[in-house]
Amino acid sequence: MNIVELVKNAGVVGAGGAGFPTHIKLQAKVDTVIANGAECEPLLRVDQQMMALYAARVVRGLQLAVESTGAKNGIIALKEKYHKATESLEQEISKLPQKNISIFHLGNFYPAGDEFVLVYEVTGKIIPEGGLPLNVGIVVDNIVTLMNIANAVDGKPVTDRPLTVCGEVKNPLTAFFPVGTSVSEIINFAGGSQLAEYTVLDGGPMMGTIIPEKSSITKKTSGILVLPSDSEVVYQKSNRHAVKQIKSACEQCQDCTEICPRFLLGHEFECHKIQRSTSAGLADNITQAFMCCECGLCDWICPVKLLPRRVNQENKKLLFKQGVKNPHHKTPTAVHPMREYRRVPMERVLGRLDLIKYDKPAPFTDKKFDISKVAIPLHQNVGVPAEPIVKVGDVVKKGQLIAKIPDGKLSANIHASIDGKVTEINDRIHIKM
Repeated sequence: MNIVELVKNAGVVGAGGAGFPTHIKLQAKVDTVIANGAECEPLLRVDQQMMALYAARVVRGLQLAVESTGAKNGIIALKEKYHKATESLEQEISKLPQKNISIFHLGNFYPAGDEFVLVYEVTGKIIPEGGLPLNVGIVVDNIVTLMNIANAVDGKPVTDRPLTVCGEVKNPLTAFFPVGTSVSEIINFAGGSQLAEYTVLDGGPMMGTIIPEKSSITKKTSGILVLPSDSEVVYQKSNRHAVKQIKSACEQCQDCTEICPRFLLGHEFECHKIQRSTSAGLADNITQAFMCCECGLCDWICPVKLLPRRVNQENKKLLFKQGVKNPHHKTPTAVHPMREYRRVPMERVLGRLDLIKYDKPAPFTDKKFDISKVAIPLHQNVGVPAEPIVKVGDVVKKGQLIAKIPDGKLSANIHASIDGKVTEINDRIHIKM
């Protein structure tokens, strides 16, 4: 069985948040595979610790991705400040007989892990508007994704997810948890929160989403962030009046445009014009919203605390509903001349959002937590949900296939993350020991 089939069978998806089925990427033919170790989001620590502690897995996964895609080389892109990770990776790379794996150091800015930004930083290539790394002969895979590729070839499906638990918790930590573990249980493992009212994010403060405590983690959950419910981050993510506020308060200062990573890469994306057209009820420039990467820097920099990202999201939804497709496909010939001077240091991101107090270690633990039940979502990927192949009452073992890719559809297999009995099937498969 080839690499693609093994990865498909193991249910590997993009662990960086997108959840794109990895076996599809591995069928491409490219020049370069980039391992994304930038750890884009502030406060999260999972990728840098995986590189430091499981460097052999990371490098092997990258080798396999290079082999599958026919790439000439693989590059591990990580921040220069990740000294332990760099040391571990260099040791593993030095053991390789081939010299086609290398390391590229990034600065500590946001969003270094955005695929468009990452590809340009590492290779100097500009991905076209509305395009993919594939358009410039590149595949980008997250660090945990590469570890899962290596595991898949060794016959181990995706059953556990390493993630960082941080923010308003007593003992911030990074650990492996079974897919489907409840968020509330994970918070308790980190010592719980002393706040009477708090909000939980799946992911980091910039691109993470608010989730209920009763929800469960997926293959693409990189972090659980606990914040006060009255924090600036929570306000930005819970505000439902962004479009109304734009109509009454946008000053057309252009700050949102001038800081946008896509605009700085030379894309014809002018965020302030989208806001103006939305405010005036005009169709002009609205389709530019398709190019928004939703990094959140526009919300972060707005002097009157408007939410351009949310407006762009709403415009996208409206356009999709109307059946409008992205008409923007130009390839820039050069980046903005001020690009390198407009990189946003991570410290400024944290300071402006009043998050510096949470920027503390979340040390890795290999402790095996007592998890007696899980609720494994059937839809953890780009595409359609997996189809259950078990029924209520079935006894399953960890690693057993419990939901499969529907015939002819884009999806990903799902495996039991603990031993136990299937107690319920809805949009999740519930398993209890």
